[in-house]
Amino acid sequence: MKAFLALARHHHFGKAAEECAVSQPRISQLIRGIETKIGGSLFNRTSRQVTLTVLGQQLFTSLEPAYGRLEAIYYQAQNAARGVTGILRLGFMGSGANELMAPLLTRFRERYPDCDIELVETSFSDPLGPLRRGEVDVTLTRLPVQETDLTVGPVMISEGFILAVGLQHRLATRTHVSLEELKSETMFAITGNAPDYWWDHHVPRETPSGVPISRGAKVGSFQELLTLVAAGKGVSTMAASVAVYYPRPDIKYIPVVDGGENEVALVWRSGEQLSRIKALVDVARSLLVTSR
Repeated sequence: MKAFLALARHHHFGKAAEECAVSQPRISQLIRGIETKIGGSLFNRTSRQVTLTVLGQQLFTSLEPAYGRLEAIYYQAQNAARGVTGILRLGFMGSGANELMAPLLTRFRERYPDCDIELVETSFSDPLGPLRRGEVDVTLTRLPVQETDLTVGPVMISEGFILAVGLQHRLATRTHVSLEELKSETMFAITGNAPDYWWDHHVPRETPSGVPISRGAKVGSFQELLTLVAAGKGVSTMAASVAVYYPRPDIKYIPVVDGGENEVALVWRSGEQLSRIKALVDVARSLLVTSR
């Protein structure tokens, strides 16, 4: 039944196989077996697409909520066996996992109703400090994280970069920019304990050809950075989603065509054996499969 539901949702044998953690031939075999038992075709198959038949749609409509209830019962039993209870302190920076944040919390609550997630905001001036100090159990943070005492889990978001400039800036009318064009600009330094390699990834010290990019005022918070950008004190590269979650009438956000990837992942202390952390990581991985 899981194979049928996965194929009905994705309309793609490869994605259904990935969700079920089996091979594509195995998905085909399972679907044929279900169709044989039912006595009718559940899918229309062509070289280009897979769609539900009328019978398949009827089965999907009835089965999906019922299977969801059975799955909830299963995870409740698993929860009790593993001891996934208490409070899981989840750090997050900015908008966290963006559009996946709410589904992540919802699915975790559904699977582990006896475990509450306590959200703790972290700052880009000290992205890993709360984790090391034990203030959070696991954190959603921007990569890269290259620390031997920390483990990087599944990547929740992968997006590009944008450049934030004030409205009077020379680039404010542009539809896109390249990093090479920033050689005459002033970026910002950072206060706090963020690793140098981490800040350099998000706010580069030089252009792709190696020309240094000047750094001016030090900032300790994201709102401080945006205020200084709006005041014309400098420009800054940042995650593309900032334009959606932090729009401002006094700032222009411009796509950076060669900025590379800006990723968010779950990170926790290496060697940590909390069942709550493993449960969250499992939920995140399942969410990533179904959201593709």
